Formats: sequence, C-alpha cells, structure tokens
Amino acid sequence: MTLEDFNALPEPSLDEQLAACLPVPRWVAAVRDGRPYAGWPGLEATASAAAAHLTEDELATALAGHPRIGERASGPNHNASASAREQAGVDPADAEAARALAEGNAAYEERFDRVFLIRAAGRSAPEILAELTRRLDNDDDAERAETVTQLREIALLRLRQVVS
Repeated sequence: MTLEDFNALPEPSLDEQLAACLPVPRWVAAVRDGRPYAGWPGLEATASAAAAHLTEDELATALAGHPRIGERASGPNHNASASAREQAGVDPADAEAARALAEGNAAYEERFDRVFLIRAAGRSAPEILAELTRRLDNDDDAERAETVTQLREIALLRLRQVVS
C-alpha cells in the first residue's frame, strides 16, 4: 500500500498489518499513533525508536512469532509467508546446512533459553551459521540486545513491504 493509504487505514486494519511486522501492542500503538507520516523516513524513525527497547514480555511475545532458522513457520502465531521470504537463502534441501542449523539452534536454545533470531533476509545459510556461532559466545545482556536489534531489523523490513 502507499504511504497515503497507510495514513488513512482504519485502526483495526492497520493494527493487523503492524502486528504482522512486530506483534508488540506498544510498538503497534506507537507506529499507528505517529500518523500521518510525510514520508518513509519519518515512519521508519518512529518504528525503529519504538522497537529499540523491549520488555521481557514483549521480547517473548515477539519471538513466539518466529520459527527456528531452517524451519518453516506454522501455527497461529507465525507469519508464515514473511518467514518463508526472509529465509529464502536457507535451502531446506541442503541436508548438511539443515543439520548444522538444527544443532546450532539447539545449542543456542540451551544457552539462552529462547529461539535464535536473525534477520535472515539477504543472508545465506553459511552466513547465518557464522552469526549463530559468534553469538553463542555473547553474554546474556549482549545477546538480548542483539536479539532486540534483529527483531527491529525484521520489523522494519516487514513494514517496508507493507508500505511500498
């Protein structure tokens, strides 16, 4: 939709579109209530700022909407079409990459007690694996901050696809 359409969209419809980008009610409200936007830079700045700091509950809610890297989204909390587009660089037929991602995901979940999240769009399986391996060495605070950054990048990418 155009920015003009975005600015004019009724709240329930807009909230649904925004929640598909980042299912955090505070973020949805901040982006919605920032309307009207004169251009993408203003919308992007508002969306980015509102996603910069997430509470533990907001982080858990947002992560619930993301499948493991290398797995396909399913279930009511997942944005399956967006996840499939974003993970297009991960070939599910590549058994070695699938095995390495499954092992890395398991190690990450054991270490941090949450799903590994990365903006997968534009990244290959080897790039994702390298980041996963690097991030396993993060301390808890650094990894939480990195996860929030990745969620923000995904939200902005999805928002850009909504407003074209």
